Amino acid sequence: MPLIELVNISRTYRLNQIRVEALRDVNLTIEEGDFVSIMGPSGSGKSTLLNIIGCLDRPSAGTYTIVGNRVEKMNDNQLADIRNQLIGFVFQSFHLLPNLDAAANVELPLIYRGLGGKERRRRAIHALEAVGLGERVHHLPSQLSGGEQQRVAIARAIAGEPRVILADEPTGALDSKSGENIMAIFTKLNKDMGITIIQVTHEEHIAQYGHRICRLRDGQILQIDETQNGRAVT
Repeated sequence: MPLIELVNISRTYRLNQIRVEALRDVNLTIEEGDFVSIMGPSGSGKSTLLNIIGCLDRPSAGTYTIVGNRVEKMNDNQLADIRNQLIGFVFQSFHLLPNLDAAANVELPLIYRGLGGKERRRRAIHALEAVGLGERVHHLPSQLSGGEQQRVAIARAIAGEPRVILADEPTGALDSKSGENIMAIFTKLNKDMGITIIQVTHEEHIAQYGHRICRLRDGQILQIDETQNGRAVT
């Protein structure tokens, strides 16, 4: 069974009297341990697709299945459980709370899991060590570089032991060296921990870190390219 399967997914919005087709008949299958990059020009539907995969939005038509669960049949509480248990999110803006140190920022999503303080702290420190920030656990965001802040965000995403990481322009706010460091971490998480990664990017060299590049235009998938890191196209 695929980890993620989208069949004829469409998403339509209405802006006053205007009907906007953000996605049209998108079909995509993602296996466990895959690494997929989504590319396309502004307005192509990249963020809409990522939001649907992340259960932050619902399709207007089609079926979306994640780990055997039909998303369109779920209520809001069930969708929240999917996001909390299966998915880790990484954004271009790091979304760290400025008054909390790195460890406390990483712990935040674990509070909603009902984990005790000791277990939250253990997981947070382990996740920070995994991204090379074992010596920065007590640093505030203002005491960290942009690349380090993004690594805290990645640690926060993996602390919940997700099966999927969704990354929206994860290197977009970083210099080239920091961006390469972030992609090296993603590659390690994918290869060593088996975490499935789906990233949106507008940078071709960043997309090449994936196994496949899904190219969107006008809400449709034009083609799916296998990269030099790639696996068989599904």
